[in-house]
Amino acid sequence: MNLNQITIPSLDVEKATEFYKTFGLKLIVDALPRYVRFECPDGNATFSIHKVDEVPKGNGISIYFEDDNLDELVDQLQQKGIIFTSEAEDKDWLWREAHLNDLDGNHIILFNAGKNRTNPPWRIK
Repeated sequence: MNLNQITIPSLDVEKATEFYKTFGLKLIVDALPRYVRFECPDGNATFSIHKVDEVPKGNGISIYFEDDNLDELVDQLQQKGIIFTSEAEDKDWLWREAHLNDLDGNHIILFNAGKNRTNPPWRIK
């Protein structure tokens, strides 16, 4: 089994589409104004956005995008006007992460974990 895609809700799919294009995602399905799907620049995963009348309340959705050059990516996005809630920093769980929110309040974590993503020192044998 492999994870194919994640779909998130949005009040304005057109604005959300432009926001996520900034990350370098490639638009592959355009059914605006109700739905879009992207390919990630690396790997085989896809990411989609669908129109809703109301976004979930509370903690909602967290989206993780991994990049081998995290600090460069954060710098590039900041130069394009993307605002981060926390800069890239090393975490106790051996990942380097930067946090932000999209236009609908979905939590985005840009990270670099390398081998520790699936093989941390505390992995169950």
